[in-house]
Amino acid sequence: MPQLNPAPWFFILILSWLTFLIILPPKVLAHEFTNEPTVMGAEKPKPESWNWPWY
Repeated sequence: MPQLNPAPWFFILILSWLTFLIILPPKVLAHEFTNEPTVMGAEKPKPESWNWPWY
C-alpha cells in the first residue's frame, strides 16, 4: 500500500509548518493599520439635550 509510505508526506507536513511558523508571522506582524485609534479623554462627553417642539 503506497499511501503508508510517510517519506513524501512527512516532508510536506514539515515544510508547510515551517512556512507557517517562520515565514508568515513576521509578515503578519509587520502589517500597519491605516488609521490608528485615537485616545479619548477620561471624561465622558456630555450629551446635548434635544429641543423637542411640543406644539
